[in-house]
Amino acid sequence: MAMDLKEIEKLIKEAFSDATVEIQDLAGDGNHYSATVTSSKFSGKSKIEQHKMVYNSLKGKMGNELHALALKTKEQ
Repeated sequence: MAMDLKEIEKLIKEAFSDATVEIQDLAGDGNHYSATVTSSKFSGKSKIEQHKMVYNSLKGKMGNELHALALKTKEQ
């Protein structure tokens, strides 16, 4: 079951209210996405911590409804 791009954006913005989120469907199949998330909540965190924060915001959907997400995070 594929996950909609808007649902991914909604879940991330719920966790990061100040976030700028850019998402692309890489394969056109609803399963392979690229996301760039910019938020002040990343300040002082390592890239690994930032990525974990984003994956946690997806509430267990990563690896299930969402097959692949290439992730970039930036401090605001």
